[in-house]
Amino acid sequence: MENNECLAFLDIFPANRGHTLVIPKKHVADIHHSDSATYAAVAQMAKEVADLLQGKLASEGTSVFQMSGEAGWQTVFHLHMHVIPRWPNDGLHKPWDIAPASEESLNEVLQLIQK
Repeated sequence: MENNECLAFLDIFPANRGHTLVIPKKHVADIHHSDSATYAAVAQMAKEVADLLQGKLASEGTSVFQMSGEAGWQTVFHLHMHVIPRWPNDGLHKPWDIAPASEESLNEVLQLIQK
């Protein structure tokens, strides 16, 4: 899939059948180096790809990931979104263990970002 701003293609290291990458045609390293319009164009195409894959592959869910910076698990330093079709018991797992935060921790972060 391609338009004036973006390109989508199958990942050569797929996490699942149909795993697709969506990238902007102009180079930006990550979300922090992207303007809002470029990021919106990538997100819009990711939605189109997700709908296409669900329709063609009969997936029962979709995971969309965008990682930025080495600490954020980015390994290719050109902005991209992963669109991964999902099925029950497909062997993929969540990237972190889900656990509730304490109210104190949430309030501390809230105070830091509101300053």
